[in-house]
Amino acid sequence: MKKSLIALVLTLPLSLGLAACGSDSEGGDGGDTTTLTVYAAASLTSTFEQIGKEFEAEHDGVKVEFDFGGSSDLVTQITEGAPADVFASADTANMDKLVDGDLADGDAQDFATNTLEIATPPDNPAGVASFQDLAKKGLQLVVCAPEVPCGAATRTMADNLGVTLTPVSEEQSVTDVLAKVTSGEADAGVVYVTDVKAAGDTVTGVTFPESGDVVNTYPIVPVADSKESDLASEFVDFVLGDTGQGILQDAGFGQP
Repeated sequence: MKKSLIALVLTLPLSLGLAACGSDSEGGDGGDTTTLTVYAAASLTSTFEQIGKEFEAEHDGVKVEFDFGGSSDLVTQITEGAPADVFASADTANMDKLVDGDLADGDAQDFATNTLEIATPPDNPAGVASFQDLAKKGLQLVVCAPEVPCGAATRTMADNLGVTLTPVSEEQSVTDVLAKVTSGEADAGVVYVTDVKAAGDTVTGVTFPESGDVVNTYPIVPVADSKESDLASEFVDFVLGDTGQGILQDAGFGQP
C-alpha cells in the first residue's frame, strides 16, 4: 500500500502537467492567430482602428496591427525592410515611391480624399479667421513638414494664395501638429478636416473657402512579398467596400 501510494504521488504532478499542456493547445489563447500589419497615414488613425475591428470581426483568428505616422516616414521604413503587409498613404507622391521601388503588390487604389482645415485652441484666442491670417506677425503657427502630405498641401495652398508662412515648427505627422495645438503650444495648426472633426471640443476648426482647391487623395495597396498577401488583398477590398467607405465618410473623408 505504501509503495502504491508513493507511486501515485510521484506520477500525479506529471499527469497534471500533461493535462495543462493539453488545455493550453485546445482552449483559451491556444488557437493560432494571424497578424496583418498595416502601415497607414496618421490622419487615418481613428478610422482605420475602427475598420480593423470590423475586419477582425469578420475574420476569425486574425489580428490587425497598425503602424501610424507620416506617409513619408512610413514608406521609408518599408523601403528599408519593415515588415508591412499593407500601405495606405495620405497622398499619391509617397505611394509612387513605393510603386517605383517595386514594393507594391498590384496597382494602388484610391479610397478617400481629404482637405485642409485650420485648428486652433478652443475659442480661437488668436482670432484666426482665414488662411491669410496664418501669416500674422507673432502668431505661433505649426504645420507639417513639406515632405509630409499635409505639409505639401499646406505649402501648395500658401503658394496659391501668395501667403508667406513662418511656422515655429514643422512636424512629421498631422497628429503631431494637432497635439501642439491641443496642448496650447501653438495658436494655430494646419491639419485636415477629419482631424478637426475627430478632435471634437479640444480644438476650434477654422474653415476657409480655398480649401477645396487643394485635395489630398489617399491610395492603398498590398505590399510586395507580404507573408499574408491574400489577407492583405482582402483588407484592401474591405477598405474599398461598403463598411470601410461608410466609416471613412462618417469621419469626414470624401470619396475618391
